[in-house]
Amino acid sequence: MKLSQVKAILKDVKTISFQLPDNSLVPSHFHVTEVGEITKRFIDCGGTVRKETVVNFQLWNANDYDHRLHPEKLLKIIELSEKTLAIDNNEIEVEYQGTTIQKFGLDFDGNQFLLTTKQTDCLAKDACGIPAEKPKVRISEMSAQSCCSPKSGCC
Repeated sequence: MKLSQVKAILKDVKTISFQLPDNSLVPSHFHVTEVGEITKRFIDCGGTVRKETVVNFQLWNANDYDHRLHPEKLLKIIELSEKTLAIDNNEIEVEYQGTTIQKFGLDFDGNQFLLTTKQTDCLAKDACGIPAEKPKVRISEMSAQSCCSPKSGCC
């Protein structure tokens, strides 16, 4: 989800809630302690130089039960961040404290924001010699004829 999408949603909702991938909710008294832009420059295992930029939200669970974050307040924080830090309309990455700092993607289901899992991946599979996934074939859909006949020379 891009920053512009989050801003549009915040203009239409009355409350903000975040659901973790295990379907539990981030406690309603959370704070957004950071809105920023993170740029990662790296070389993949195939030697290609890459650059990724995300907008980062850091959620923090405080013992402050009296100051809930309302949509208009988060929108003001985002707009201030855009103006002050010249943040672009990039994908959102959300940090939240689990057993360590966890990073999530962001989606919206019409009612609440969904923290989505992120996966590692090899970005240079061809350079690393990692074979492409073989297509899955159902045996029941295979032709009844044999691919090898006694006179084909394949055996």
